[in-house]
Amino acid sequence: MAEALGEFNQRLVAEFRANGGRVGGRFEGANLLLLTTVGAKSGQERVSPLAYTRDGDRYVVAGSYAGSPKHPAWYFNILANPKVTLEVGEETFEATATVIEDRAERDRLYAGMVAYSPVFAEYEKKTERVIPVVVFERV
Repeated sequence: MAEALGEFNQRLVAEFRANGGRVGGRFEGANLLLLTTVGAKSGQERVSPLAYTRDGDRYVVAGSYAGSPKHPAWYFNILANPKVTLEVGEETFEATATVIEDRAERDRLYAGMVAYSPVFAEYEKKTERVIPVVVFERV
């Protein structure tokens, strides 16, 4: 499954970059960004397409991993190195990732993800872990 997901993500990244941040299919019209992290173990750059919402100037993502019992790899990458690159639409910029530790703020931001896309409520029901919420701020 991981290889199939990797191939899917590679196609999504290529489509995003070829079309100024727009994609078709089931993600057509969605708020998608590309997150480039440095691998915590490999030291290599990794690109992850992620749904996002906004909180003021901050970009908000959830480490839902579709309700998997474990956190996504990109989450561990930002813990090891919070300096990231974001691609939003046709813009590319450096940002700093912050995991939201305050439970009330985390819940508020996650509720924003659910309001944006109700599937995030399903992801929360599928797992026993608290899905982390991460914000990105331009540097």
